[in-house]
Amino acid sequence: MSRLLVLRLTQLVLGVTAYGIGVALMVEAAIGVSPWDVLAQGLARITGIAFGWVTIVLGAVILLIWIPLRQRPGLGTVLNALVVGAAAQAYLTWVPAPTELWLRIGSFVLGLVVVAVATGAYIGSHFGPGPRDGLMTGLHARTGWPIWAVRTGIEVVVVAIGWALGGNVGVGTLAFALFIGPMVHVTMPWFSLRRHMDRAAAERADPLVEEPGEPA
Repeated sequence: MSRLLVLRLTQLVLGVTAYGIGVALMVEAAIGVSPWDVLAQGLARITGIAFGWVTIVLGAVILLIWIPLRQRPGLGTVLNALVVGAAAQAYLTWVPAPTELWLRIGSFVLGLVVVAVATGAYIGSHFGPGPRDGLMTGLHARTGWPIWAVRTGIEVVVVAIGWALGGNVGVGTLAFALFIGPMVHVTMPWFSLRRHMDRAAAERADPLVEEPGEPA
């Protein structure tokens, strides 16, 4: 196994695990969560199933929707669907939620930062998008609608359903919607391994390939 593959796998596993912890931090803050987590909270409330396990089931259902959209899952897709919910549930089970408002706000802010960094990490490993991101890109490809319109439409629908089921919509939901995009835009270049992957592919094609600018 090459060092690059080990690095990609490590980055993927750490990324999806950290993502779940970030989600749990925002859930424990109880000032509003992301649209998909609002839906998971609502479903958890009416089913009695713990939030993390509902998140896993919801991810599996979304993957079924990929089939008519002709999306192909990757290793990152599968691990995202399984590990994010499990990591979130482990954190929620073992770490007490803060009670003071300033601690709850701090928990939310920390969770938002962790999710942004974790998103950059798992996407940067290039093992495939998460179930929700793949749903967005699949609908975009099949309908031709702009990405922003597809994402906005999906999130409005899921947050409305989640809120109707009792999910926590609050200032945190708005903060997530406003800030997660710009934050991920910053973190993705930190972790992108595309240049190294392209270099490795070039070396397999031509073992004598040189780095640009290197003397032959």
